[in-house]
Amino acid sequence: MASIVIAQTTVDDETKAYEIARAAVEARLAAGAHIDARMTTFYWWKDEVQHEREYRISFKTTAEKATELQAWVHERHPYEVPQWIVLPTVGTSQEYLAWVEKETTTG
Repeated sequence: MASIVIAQTTVDDETKAYEIARAAVEARLAAGAHIDARMTTFYWWKDEVQHEREYRISFKTTAEKATELQAWVHERHPYEVPQWIVLPTVGTSQEYLAWVEKETTTG
């Protein structure tokens, strides 16, 4: 059985976050996606500290699909350098793991 990961990115537009999350699930690259409420972020960009409001998208997918999902997200992402972080999961129930695997391979 596959292992699952949580892959994350952020965008500064709520509509764009919804579009990316829904389309990734429809494309079967993720079994599901969460969009966190708007948050504040500080970061360095072009030698200056930036301050923005963003939405984090967390995709539930298999480790095997993570690279494909990354390429897919980056093609649609509005940022020059999108955040992309993949987090491993531990203690995942066999039922949940089976669901994620099924939903990312059905088509």
